[in-house]
Amino acid sequence: MHLAYPLVVAALLFSVGVYGVLARRNAILVLMSVELMLNAVNLNLVAFDVWLRDRLHGGQVLTLFTIVIAAAEVGLGLAIVLLVFRNRRTIDVDRLRSLAEDGTAPAPVPDGPDPRREQGPGQAERGEAAASAEGGVTR
Repeated sequence: MHLAYPLVVAALLFSVGVYGVLARRNAILVLMSVELMLNAVNLNLVAFDVWLRDRLHGGQVLTLFTIVIAAAEVGLGLAIVLLVFRNRRTIDVDRLRSLAEDGTAPAPVPDGPDPRREQGPGQAERGEAAASAEGGVTR
């Protein structure tokens, strides 16, 4: 087997991954692009392990470690994306410039008001009374 074939495929995979990280705005697509880059690295490790005929198979062992790290990265990354979506109602990377929540307006909700923030009967009056007692302004 020639070494050039897996190296060209790995270079193409890595290039597509770099393009995805730099050009995409969706956080999930960015995570998928990072996974493509890690798979390109895994392909290089296995190809060089086979080409060098290593008796200890160091490239394959490093590939297993990389797969474990990638699985942990996906789990943690998706948890962060879900938390950000729950708080900001968007996963657009360009809109997530700042981690601070004070002073920033939340992203508009395209499907209507957030059902968790709807007030039941009588709650609006209590909120207005508490705000007027403190001298605050109600919405």
